[in-house]
Amino acid sequence: MPLGLVLTASLGLAGAAVASGQDSPESPKKDGEKLSYVVNTETDAGTVERVKKEIAKADGKVVTAYKQIGVIVAHSTNAKFGKEMRSVKGVESAGATRTAPLEAAGTTDVGKPRYLKVPKSATGPEAKAKAQAEGKEPLESLQWDKRVIRADKASKIDQGSKDVTVGVIDTGVDDTHPDLKANFSAEQSASCVGGKADTSAGAWRPFDPAEDYHGTHVAGIVAAPRNGVGVAGAAPGVKVASLKVSEPKTSLFFSEAVVCAFMFAADHGVEVTNNSYYTDPWLYNCSDDPDQKAIADAVGRAVKYATDKGVTSVSSAGNSSHDLAASEIKDDTSPDDSKPVERTIDPAECPDIPSMLPGVTSVSSTGAENGKSYFSNYGLDEIDLAAPGGDRRYQTPKEPAKDGGVLSTMPEGDYAYLQGTSMAGPQVAGVAALIKSKHPEASPKDVAWMLKAQAKSVTCPDEYDPDGKGTYKADCTGLKGNNSFYGHGIVDALAAVKK
Repeated sequence: MPLGLVLTASLGLAGAAVASGQDSPESPKKDGEKLSYVVNTETDAGTVERVKKEIAKADGKVVTAYKQIGVIVAHSTNAKFGKEMRSVKGVESAGATRTAPLEAAGTTDVGKPRYLKVPKSATGPEAKAKAQAEGKEPLESLQWDKRVIRADKASKIDQGSKDVTVGVIDTGVDDTHPDLKANFSAEQSASCVGGKADTSAGAWRPFDPAEDYHGTHVAGIVAAPRNGVGVAGAAPGVKVASLKVSEPKTSLFFSEAVVCAFMFAADHGVEVTNNSYYTDPWLYNCSDDPDQKAIADAVGRAVKYATDKGVTSVSSAGNSSHDLAASEIKDDTSPDDSKPVERTIDPAECPDIPSMLPGVTSVSSTGAENGKSYFSNYGLDEIDLAAPGGDRRYQTPKEPAKDGGVLSTMPEGDYAYLQGTSMAGPQVAGVAALIKSKHPEASPKDVAWMLKAQAKSVTCPDEYDPDGKGTYKADCTGLKGNNSFYGHGIVDALAAVKK
């Protein structure tokens, strides 16, 4: 599920209403209901081929197989399919990727954007000429977030290289937007919905521009070019690609699509991926549940494959105001594709995927006053960096900004303000692209280290209780250079491009 537009947006998790470590039975399934599964095997080719035959024997149909990582995506109407596959030699984990049948469709409300009414005078030839003469974009004065990370100053030194691409794993990107098309990389874009890459022209675009706007907004935060139109991205000189993973009608991000996206990015020269979502239907995936274990295993393998191929992955930390370092977290939003069930989980055993996976840079959100956004997750040693994601309730930006959210591109040529850790992650992904532009040989580990080393450290507040009623009260722990709210600090674009 996308992690933007937070008013009270739920993040997903649930399944069995029990804590990790207790008996967690597999979610009940019914014969005749077609579900999607991930079957994770040993990685030798012989095992993969043998397991594919066993899938057929268990009334399953292989959708695709990623032999490099031993992940097979399959469909089956056999209610015992997952259990039968877990008994097959060479299978290390297997489970359903969802709790509702493939035919099911619903709606997911993650908040509403606040559209900016842009007068023609602000986007016409005169405005463009004036903006170019001043070295600014027509709407740049409203981008308080870019001033916080000093992206405006960084652009005067280095805007990033066209040889670097950020893959936006999201709801699709409208590459026809006048403020995106110059930097869009169609040859590195695809739809991964269902688990198999579709590279046909336009497959990477949103299913419904009115609802699936999230990815287009994220893309603008990363790499809207300095072309005299609209806004500027954190890395306006790099390319952006769309890896669409959200289902039509539901806008849910299932693991088979996420695996496909990481594999496609790794095999098509994408240097950085932005991941402003959690993998549905579970907000947290517990190792003692066979379905959730299989999901975490499959996505974890794909992330590792991408990292080994040189891809730096950045992820939003989530919008539940959870302490990810706590021993217990209450989750009452999962599974988000059927009826949620309240449970208490231990995040050490039930990670948020992909944000809490090894090798992924996790980003919390800050508002216009550089404080933690009220909705942002946090946690000592779970948050790597912070970046502006907005906070409309408690942090008001200075004029001329019109909103406490982050302004960026929307489908069909529009612009809107959104808030969420979804908006913080792509700020960091953009800066990672600037680092990769300056240091082409840098490994993902090197890029992650430089992001942290160059960040502006922020000290913990003495107290954090934004509404004064304890609703979002949180304790910030750790040191100035590494604490639970800001990680190693707020990302800094200018530091990334300086010699």
